[in-house]
Amino acid sequence: MITSITALRQRVLALLGSLSMYRLVLFALLALAVIAIVLSALGVIVSPTPLEIVASFVVLSVVISLVDAAAQRILRLPWRIESSLVTALILLFVLRPGVEPAALLGLAIAGAIASLSKYLIAWRGRHILNPAAFGAAVVSILGSFGALEWLGTSSSWWVGTPSLFLPVAVLGLAVLWRTEKVRIVVVFLVVAIAVSVARQAVQAQQFDIDFELGSALSFAVLQSPFLFLGAFMLSEPLTLPPRRWQQFSVAALVGVLAGWPIAVGSLFTLGQERALLIGNLLAFAFALRGSVRLVLEKRRFITPTAQELTFRAKGPVKFLPGQYLELDVPHRRADARGTRREFSIVSAPADLPTLRIAYKDGDQKHPSSYKRALAAAEPGSALAVTGTWGDFLLPRSDTPVLMVAAGIGVTPFVSQLRQLQLTGQQRDVVLVYVASDSSELAFRDELAATGARVVVFTRDEPENLPAHWTWAQGARLDAAGLERYVPDLGERHSYISGPPRLIADLAPALQKARSLTTDAFAGY
Repeated sequence: MITSITALRQRVLALLGSLSMYRLVLFALLALAVIAIVLSALGVIVSPTPLEIVASFVVLSVVISLVDAAAQRILRLPWRIESSLVTALILLFVLRPGVEPAALLGLAIAGAIASLSKYLIAWRGRHILNPAAFGAAVVSILGSFGALEWLGTSSSWWVGTPSLFLPVAVLGLAVLWRTEKVRIVVVFLVVAIAVSVARQAVQAQQFDIDFELGSALSFAVLQSPFLFLGAFMLSEPLTLPPRRWQQFSVAALVGVLAGWPIAVGSLFTLGQERALLIGNLLAFAFALRGSVRLVLEKRRFITPTAQELTFRAKGPVKFLPGQYLELDVPHRRADARGTRREFSIVSAPADLPTLRIAYKDGDQKHPSSYKRALAAAEPGSALAVTGTWGDFLLPRSDTPVLMVAAGIGVTPFVSQLRQLQLTGQQRDVVLVYVASDSSELAFRDELAATGARVVVFTRDEPENLPAHWTWAQGARLDAAGLERYVPDLGERHSYISGPPRLIADLAPALQKARSLTTDAFAGY
């Protein structure tokens, strides 16, 4: 059952992986805005009106785009129109739309504040706070003090209405599936809904009115902005900590504060966007991350279709074996996938400041604009790693481990095995290495040096295999073949790494394993 779910999840991820995270979020929010306009025109949504929605979006998008363009020109950063439009669309659903001059001016101020926060409230090139939440919070809090009350704009979260629940759920699920943050947002929703119901129960008792659990649940689920807040704001990777347990902690904190807004005197409450900002600060405390420059030292083909890039880090980089980094390669006319990609780290932490990544290169007739830009980078070029993430980590216990690598998916295992070797640790590890043919077996010398047992599944027989390597006689990896070469499968923690479609195909073969952890990448 678990492996079937894993296979389905990876197939969907492979489909969504054709779009960058920013583009997918942008398209989802645009679709939600169109749906809202249609429902408003039909009278399903009473307020705001279609004109108010369109006018507000135009003002927000123009102001934010202009501020972003100016700031990025001053800082010599590439202009990312997707980021500007995403911030504008989120603010559109958070703030109260309008067509009056005062309302539009208030939206413009909120948008400008949101945009500026990306550059003024930042740490080593990365913003600390969710920009849309910060812009909305500043305008709302100043309004509560009377400073901007005349502007007629504040947080309204009009997206939290029953008529938009299903569109938000469907579009939000697509975003969360792509960013693999479904479980994080589920934790947030469970906590927020439970706390909201408890708050309603306490308020009912205080005011001596009847409390109905069904009505309280309906209000918390269908008439609150929790779903939008979780799917499109809490899930933003740039403001989440790197480890899953840390992300769960942030989700729980935001859920408590959003579900039970705490009053600050008689002025305002710590709810919704302010709850998210507090969660952002906790995430920042967990990991002081930021952009670090990597200087390219050399590149080499490690197989006929894969390249390895070797960098020297010009700043502190922290990662654990098996984690991945996000590499920013700015370039003109970026396609739908954008200018950032995630790469598993090949080198071990003990190799720092040397840092290596690898990627498929020579087998695509129509490479992405990102891959072309990365291929054009010459030694001496400076690129930026914008963070390290992931929980694809070996268990702390001495439990035997099975590693299953599909093609270039061997990269995190090279890092893990190399770290074990460099630190003198002994571990019972079996690596099952699947490749189209023997020429596609990367990092043979490094893997052989670690002493790990390796079972090779290729169509042709590799030449000069090390003594502790075994060729599977050209067999295709399936459940029977896996058990034949790894008879103690049920005693091992299993890890599988590779493209989502391959993981989906291989996951059923691991149904007897003690546990299964996957690491997927959607291509470059």
